[in-house]
Amino acid sequence: MRWSGPPQSWQRYLAYLIAGPLIVLNLWVAEQVYLYFEYPINILVIAAILAFLLNQVVIRLCARGLRRRHAIALVLLITLLVVSVLMLLLLPLAVQQAEELLNQLPELADTGNQNLRHLDQLLRRYRFPVGVNDLMEELTIQLKGIAAMLPGVAITTLTKFVDVLLVLILTVYMLFYGSEIWRGLMKLVPKPWRQVVDYSLRLNIRSFFSAQLFLGLFMFLALIPFMIAFKVNFGFLFALIIGIAQLIPVVGATLGIGLVTLLILFQDAWLALNIFVIAVVLQQIKDNVLTPKLLGDLMGLNPLWQFIALLIGGRVAGFLGILLAIPLAATLKTVLESEPVEDT
Repeated sequence: MRWSGPPQSWQRYLAYLIAGPLIVLNLWVAEQVYLYFEYPINILVIAAILAFLLNQVVIRLCARGLRRRHAIALVLLITLLVVSVLMLLLLPLAVQQAEELLNQLPELADTGNQNLRHLDQLLRRYRFPVGVNDLMEELTIQLKGIAAMLPGVAITTLTKFVDVLLVLILTVYMLFYGSEIWRGLMKLVPKPWRQVVDYSLRLNIRSFFSAQLFLGLFMFLALIPFMIAFKVNFGFLFALIIGIAQLIPVVGATLGIGLVTLLILFQDAWLALNIFVIAVVLQQIKDNVLTPKLLGDLMGLNPLWQFIALLIGGRVAGFLGILLAIPLAATLKTVLESEPVEDT
């Protein structure tokens, strides 16, 4: 049987057929390399992202006439002051509420069982296949298991504190010497694509992480007044959870709202419904008003491709891969749609 199409058609499909297995193989190799060097890669990438975002402020200060070293020193000083104030004012409250919540998880689960008995009876009356009590009993067991692991939290916290110090030290070094490292990395990119990769990657990382931080701050600050007005126990911690979850692209806010709603459900079902509705309304404002203004069509990715990128990123590099999946996928799309720059 002979191929009746033009030679260009079957050559293109043959190229796709060959490229598919190569892409899968490269992803598998990347996953193995990441798993082997997971700890240093995580520390370096997080420090690089922080240095990149702070460097945008340094560039603006340099444009106003400051020398780079002076601008870096000023940015680091302001950042240190802001972080210190946040840690002194907000961190103790968050830690206190987190400890109280963890200690009360088994009790809250038992209370949740009592609050949901009427719902369980209603579901059984209509022969719903899964009883709420069955689910709550299983969840209670899991929560009690979490509470039993609390003695190990102190050791984990100490380890994370050391990691934070390493990230901060590396961030300072990258602010001073990161441009040289970046130019060295860009030299690894084939010259016809070097310019577009450099510009697109810088733009996507800056825009994406700046927007995610702003949107997370919006969700946190917008929820605080409602948590206070409804007198929600651990309200500050719950608002903080939703704000931090916003850093996870596409599904983060939904996961955060779902988790917080479940935890409030243990206290009061009507209160959980109110907070859920308020959080969803704020999420819609964020997604439909703020996000288009901050990002617009900058990423240029269909939501389905964003979700696929998240799955691939999470499979290859865990949580770090989820954070980087969207800007990297957007950069790849830009490169594939661009024409290579020929040598002159």
